[in-house]
Amino acid sequence: MEKHKFTPTQIKILEGMDKVYDKLIEFKKKMNSELVIIKDNKITRVKP
Repeated sequence: MEKHKFTPTQIKILEGMDKVYDKLIEFKKKMNSELVIIKDNKITRVKP
C-alpha cells in the first residue's frame, strides 16, 4: 500500500487544526465548561 503524501498546504492546515484543538481544551478548562463530542453516534458532554 502506498502512503498518502501531504502537500505543504495540507500540512499547515493540519498543524493549525492541532493548535485550535489545544486552545479549545485550554479555554474549556479555564472556563470550567463542558465539551460536547460525538461518541458512538451519540452526543456526549464531558468535563475537560
